[in-house]
Amino acid sequence: MEVMLTVEGLEKAFKDKQVLKRISFDVRKGEIMAILGPNGAGKSTTIRNIMGIMYPDAGSITFHHHNGKDIPRNKIGYLPEERGLYKNVKVMDILLYLAELKDYPLDKAKERALMYLKKFDLEGKEKVSIEELSKGMGQKVQFISSIIHEPELLILDEPFSGLDPVSQELFKEEIRNLANNGTAILLSSHQMNLVEEMCDRLFMIQRGQKVIYGTLDEVKTEYANFKCTIHGKNQINDLERIPQVLRVEHEDDRSILYLDKDVEPTSWLKNLPESIQIQELKINRISLHEIFIDIATDKNLIQEEGEVLA
Repeated sequence: MEVMLTVEGLEKAFKDKQVLKRISFDVRKGEIMAILGPNGAGKSTTIRNIMGIMYPDAGSITFHHHNGKDIPRNKIGYLPEERGLYKNVKVMDILLYLAELKDYPLDKAKERALMYLKKFDLEGKEKVSIEELSKGMGQKVQFISSIIHEPELLILDEPFSGLDPVSQELFKEEIRNLANNGTAILLSSHQMNLVEEMCDRLFMIQRGQKVIYGTLDEVKTEYANFKCTIHGKNQINDLERIPQVLRVEHEDDRSILYLDKDVEPTSWLKNLPESIQIQELKINRISLHEIFIDIATDKNLIQEEGEVLA
């Protein structure tokens, strides 16, 4: 798969604080790549360097065989976390203005704007000013502005924030459509369930350093131990004595058993003591949300540190 964006050995410091420490990853044509990390990890600094809002102290960013100030920014779409459309400007005017800044033909921009306004249930809002729109409507307009010029690379920073479930589904559908049509997408979000549902690969950063990088399947195989959820009246002490159980979360009649990394689920289930009461049982790997919490809070529940490369 063609690589559209390459970030190599990126470093950035503010005064005496090193914010990025040799960050490296790539984004490929037609994929949705997640960039994850807790607040202050370095995600926004990485994105701002890609966008040319600031420049790294060391390392390189390459897009379409261009790097640094030569990167063709008109081929990149950007939805920032902080929304910032001019409030007293009409919807169509702001969309055409932003398309013109990207050197995109205005006749095509108007056609695409009307198509997307209809698609996002904003038909008839062309002459309404931004300040008259609800927060969700404004977010839809900002999203349209980031894709109206048919970018080859699209950077989305918390695109689902503040959206109702229906609007989230609209955004998810369009993001998938864009990827299917070849757009390379770099997506930053704290909503791990959506990341797990949508993204092909992920890059996780903590304290300015890469901690995870790979496909979701690779990351889960490497980092996500199995867990077993049991519904039944059991004593936590009995559950903790079961072989290959690292720890137990117990509340009322529901217990979650976190298992060793090398557990083979079928064999492990066969060895459960007959004294364990089971009304319902489910075994699966821990979620991306749990992996994120583990890394972000330094709980060290993941047994082995390492790096997944794809």
